[in-house]
Amino acid sequence: MKVAVLGAGAIGAHVGAALQRAGADVHLIARGPHLAAMRQHGVRVRSPRGDFTARPHATDAPARVGPVDYVFLGLKANAYAACGPLIEPLLHEATAVVAAQNGIPWWYFHRHGGPYDGHRIESVDPEGAVSAVLAPERAVREVTDSGLAGRGGATFPTGRKWQATASQPDHPHYLVCNADESEPGTFKDRVLMEGDPYALVEAMTIAGYATGARKGYLYLRGEYPRALRRLEHAITQARTPGLLGDDVLGQGYAFDIEIRRGAGAYICGEETALFNSIEGYRGEPRSKPPFPVEKGLFGKPTVENNVETLVNVLPILTLGAPAYAAIGTQRSTGPKLFCVSGTVERPGVYEVPFGATLGDLLGLAGVRDGLRAVLLGGAAGGFVRADELDIPLTFEGTREAGTTLGSGVVMAFDDSVPLPRLLLRIAEFFRDESCGQCVPCRVGTVRQEEALHRIAERTGAAAAGDIALLREVGRAMRDASICGLGQTSWNAVESAIDRLGAYE
Repeated sequence: MKVAVLGAGAIGAHVGAALQRAGADVHLIARGPHLAAMRQHGVRVRSPRGDFTARPHATDAPARVGPVDYVFLGLKANAYAACGPLIEPLLHEATAVVAAQNGIPWWYFHRHGGPYDGHRIESVDPEGAVSAVLAPERAVREVTDSGLAGRGGATFPTGRKWQATASQPDHPHYLVCNADESEPGTFKDRVLMEGDPYALVEAMTIAGYATGARKGYLYLRGEYPRALRRLEHAITQARTPGLLGDDVLGQGYAFDIEIRRGAGAYICGEETALFNSIEGYRGEPRSKPPFPVEKGLFGKPTVENNVETLVNVLPILTLGAPAYAAIGTQRSTGPKLFCVSGTVERPGVYEVPFGATLGDLLGLAGVRDGLRAVLLGGAAGGFVRADELDIPLTFEGTREAGTTLGSGVVMAFDDSVPLPRLLLRIAEFFRDESCGQCVPCRVGTVRQEEALHRIAERTGAAAAGDIALLREVGRAMRDASICGLGQTSWNAVESAIDRLGAYE
C-alpha cells in the first residue's frame, strides 16, 4: 500500500508514522524547516501504547512520489483551496482521497435528513478545489467495483458500459436516460422522478462527466405530466447556480440535459428504437453491432441507462463501492425497487436488498389468501406458482429458477383472475406494440393471439394442437426477432402453460 500524507503536522505525521510502522510505503509531503526536521530526525510518536520513531520518506515534490493508493489530507481548513494542484500528480484512477478535518468525511451532510441535508462542508473542499482534480475514471472505477448492474432487466454491468463509452475516440459522446417506463405493472421510475427529480439530475451529471458526454437526453414517458413538470423545474434550478451548463461548478466541464417526451410506444423502451425516436425517426430497433457505445445516438458513442440505474450511482459515490457491494449478494449487489400490485393489501414500490425472497416481498405488501400465481418482470416476464415464494429476488436466483427478475414488476393473482383471459390480454398487448419491422415478431405476435383466442375456452386434448403451434411460434420469435419485444413476447404464455398448467 502506497500512501502520501499532505500536511504532515501533528495528525498527518502521526498517521504517516503509524502506517509506515505497519509496513505501508509512506511519503510525507512538507516544506521548509518542517521538511528538514523530518528528514534529519524522522517522526517521533509518543503514545500510551509505547513511544516510537518512524522514518518515512519526506519530500516537497509530489510529482517525484508519483501515483499512490491513498492521499491523506492533514491540512488546516484555510489550506485546502490550494492543495488541488499538489495532489494531482499523486492520483491514479483508483486513488482514494481522505480528508481528516476534525474527523468529518466530506460526504457527512449528504442524504442524512435535517436542515443540512445536501450541503457539502465547504471547508473540506472549498470551491471544489480537491474534487476538481479527481479524474472521471475514478467515478467509472467506483461504479465498476460496486457491481452495479442495469435495473431495466438486461442486467448489463453499468461500469463496463460507462468504460466502453468513455474510451471511444469518436466525439461527441451522449448520455441517454431511459425514463420511458412502459412495461405493464412498473411505476418505480415515476415515483423516483416525482419524489426526487434532483437526484436524477445529479446522477445524470455524474454519468456525463464519467463518460465524457456533454449532452444528456432524458427520454420521458409522455403519460407522466407531473414528472415532466418537476424535472423541468429541477433542471432550471440546476442551471441557475451553474450545476448545469457550459461551466459546471466553474470546473471547465460542460453538461446540460434536454427532455424529450415519448409518444407512448412500448418499443421505444429498447435503446436503439429510443435513439431513433429522439432523432425524429420511427421508433424501430437497429441491428447490432455496432453497439450504442460505439455508434448510438446521432451515430456517436452513447451510454444509455434507466432512471433506477442512474440514481444508484449516488449512494455508490457517497458510501463507496465496497459499502454498496456489501448490500445484496455477490452477483446482485445493492438494493432493488419492486413494483408490487395485484391481489395484495398494500400495493406500491418497495425497496429491498437483493437476496430477499419473493415471499419476503409479498409479506411486506400483504398478500391475500388464495394466491394462485405471481408474474415477475411484467408482460415480458414469467409466472411462478404460489408454492415458489422462496425464490430469491436476485438476477442469478430467478435465472436458476427458470424465470426472470426483469425491471422489478411483481403482480400477484388469486383464483378470481381468469388465467386464459389474462394471457390473451398479454398477447394483445404485444400484438399492438410490435413495431412490425421484423417478420418473426410482426407475424408471430398475431399468430400467438389468434391461437389464444381459439383455446380460450378449451382445455386438454382440444387445446393440444394450438399449444404445439404456440410453442413453435414462440421459439421462432425468441430465436429470430431483432429485439427484446419479440424475443420475450412468448415468455408469460410459455410459463403459464408449463408452470401453472394453463389449458390442462
